[in-house]
Amino acid sequence: MNSADLGRRVGVPSTALFTDQYELTMVQAALKAGTADRRSVFEAFTRRLPEGRRYGVVAGIGRVLDAVENFHFDDEMLGFLRDQHIVDGPTVDWLADYRFSGDIWGYPEGEVYFPGSPLLRVEGSFAECVLLETVILSILNHDSAIAAAASRMSAAAGGRRLIEMGARRTHELSAVASARSAYIGGFHTTSDLAAGFRYNIPTVGTSAHAFTLLHDSERDAFRAQVDSLGRGTSLLVDTYDVTEAVRTAVEVAGPELGAVRIDSGDLLLVAHRVRQQLDELGATETKIVVTSDLDEYAIASLAAAPVDAYGVGTQLVTGSGHPTCSMVYKLVARAGSADPADPLVPVVKKSLGAKSSRGGRKWAARRLDETGVAEAEVIGTGDVPEELAERQMQVRLVRGGEVVGREPLEAARERHVAARAGLPMSAMQLSRGEPVLPTEYV
Repeated sequence: MNSADLGRRVGVPSTALFTDQYELTMVQAALKAGTADRRSVFEAFTRRLPEGRRYGVVAGIGRVLDAVENFHFDDEMLGFLRDQHIVDGPTVDWLADYRFSGDIWGYPEGEVYFPGSPLLRVEGSFAECVLLETVILSILNHDSAIAAAASRMSAAAGGRRLIEMGARRTHELSAVASARSAYIGGFHTTSDLAAGFRYNIPTVGTSAHAFTLLHDSERDAFRAQVDSLGRGTSLLVDTYDVTEAVRTAVEVAGPELGAVRIDSGDLLLVAHRVRQQLDELGATETKIVVTSDLDEYAIASLAAAPVDAYGVGTQLVTGSGHPTCSMVYKLVARAGSADPADPLVPVVKKSLGAKSSRGGRKWAARRLDETGVAEAEVIGTGDVPEELAERQMQVRLVRGGEVVGREPLEAARERHVAARAGLPMSAMQLSRGEPVLPTEYV
């Protein structure tokens, strides 16, 4: 794996078994029926945004590209499939040579999306495309949920710095993906060193309450930390008495103290008191960092507080109440053979309730009003209207099985800033409401 957005090359196992069994049994049946090679188009999309959300955020595209590139079956995996009678011998033989050879188009990472947006379009034979369903959805559903929560928190923070610190609240590998998604969504740093190593995300961290409790006094703990990390460090001041701790911190580090961190109590009240005390002690440049189970609503409630940075953990890595985006991966068109000249026929699931979908190979464009603000997500099949040709959302990510759409993580982060700025102002409201852009089908 050699993603351009990785800080370093990190070896990973094959992603081929990050899938559901029915993907493989469908391939077996299609091979036997002679339909496995039919040219097909699959699309990933969501029918609705999580309740109350005004927009979604695309994240995980870079990880999807890595997953597609690493989707191959080694001898041990093939032996497992054979020994457990998961698929038959001819299917095992077919899987032994599997490499995705099709094309993938999608919304670039950091972009925003809405119900029905064709976030990813995967084209190739039925068999090679259907195998990717589970791994694609597992990445996009998780990463986009975290990025959406991060974006809302970033909007609520109003330019103040955000620290991702949720590694201890989720699976160890999810923590790395969460830090990556949070960075796309507007966070500035992470406490997770694996994320820093893999993705070049800036890392931060100083000490916990345990370090203070280790020492005979709070002063001894502060002195040890300052001696080791310098006066610009951040001291945790709520192990015992906050007022006394702030006084001691400034006495030990001097007015050059970098920051104090508050992790409990009435953060709004305590932050005001600490700011006043720091200023009276001459530490006018010392920053205040607050933590303690924050979410976007808590961050917004601290807008009037003299806070310089927020550390967010649990609520971020769980999507702030919405840990998935409910994305699905559906066959929307297929031909009668593998022949490129054989026309694609739209196909669609017809069912009662909210699980119906729209057939056809789709394009997407964003229509702007006269001031340049987005006013609609336009989705269609066939030719793209001339007036929307320059506003198409999808970009090529894979061509003939070769990844062509990798980019630095910073590009996705910058794209999100621009995408969010191009939405109507109501997109930033935290109150419940409908998607900020309507979806129009043409």
